[in-house]
Amino acid sequence: MTATAFELGLNSFGEVATDGGRTMSDAETVRLLIEEAQLAEAVGIDVFSVGEHYRAGHNDSATPVLLAAIATATERIRLGTSVTVLSTNDPVRLHHEFSTLDAASNGRAQLVLGRASATESFPLFGYDLADYEELFEEKLDLFMRLQREETVTWSGRFRPPLVEQELRPRMPPGGIPTWIGVGGSPNSVVRAARYGLPLMLAIIGGRPQRFAGHVELYHRSLEQFGHARQPVAQHSLGLIAESDEEAIETWWRYWQPVVAALAEERGFYKPTRERYLAEVDQGALFVGSPETVARKIATTARDLRLTRFDLKYDVMYLPREARARTIELLGREVAPRVRELLAKEPAHV
Repeated sequence: MTATAFELGLNSFGEVATDGGRTMSDAETVRLLIEEAQLAEAVGIDVFSVGEHYRAGHNDSATPVLLAAIATATERIRLGTSVTVLSTNDPVRLHHEFSTLDAASNGRAQLVLGRASATESFPLFGYDLADYEELFEEKLDLFMRLQREETVTWSGRFRPPLVEQELRPRMPPGGIPTWIGVGGSPNSVVRAARYGLPLMLAIIGGRPQRFAGHVELYHRSLEQFGHARQPVAQHSLGLIAESDEEAIETWWRYWQPVVAALAEERGFYKPTRERYLAEVDQGALFVGSPETVARKIATTARDLRLTRFDLKYDVMYLPREARARTIELLGREVAPRVRELLAKEPAHV
């Protein structure tokens, strides 16, 4: 991929925003996401993606519905998922939802499939966490067959069999762009390669360069499975402001309590100011001025041979003004600067 074709995207988990110090309602936040997608399109962002969570303060539980609403309010920006929890979705229903979204949006739909790092959907929809791996493998097999084959006959463990089933509306030949989201498992990297699907690296902590081995494994596995080279992308968190100092202070104020609560819940280290600044400097937090963030994205793109970078720009209670400013700066200043830097020294893809 050439530097000019390098893609920049935005990811949201539908996290509740604030407006003038007031916590916005869930409904207001849903409408805000539609406005933010319109802004993203206006400033030239390539892709707007929404996650899938079932936690308090998140409003992304009906992602295809939200993306359909965004489709009617936009014209060009591509619409995707920052994660679709395939393990607790029905592949047939998922096909119907995204084939319809793709038709309604005139071919702009795509999605990232994942096994889930947050597991609330398993008890909610009656699945057993003991089947975590098998659920994803079986459902991925069915979903890809539904995308790639006109008529499907299939049987498995977790849903009724299909006999010469044809789904409508049809997807385009071969299906829509479907990425596999990977949080660090080499098995997931190899699985993506086996299906010939693009790889989305979810890097939320530590130096992104530690995933270089995963990228090498992915390209080697694609070749072994007889597939052509596929895109590699990265999803990370961050905020862009006029200066490094403003960005660092703003993100710390809202990111710290969220990560502290997750640390208590999941048993990992609590965030300290020192660790936070290390993540901003060398780790997976893309926080700073447009120039700082652009240089960090370009460096990571070269090191990991990326073709796309997605920034998760929302965090609980972040003011809507800060969210909007990140979107504006990513599109108007960071994206062209990243492409300029990559033109001088491109990633080796």
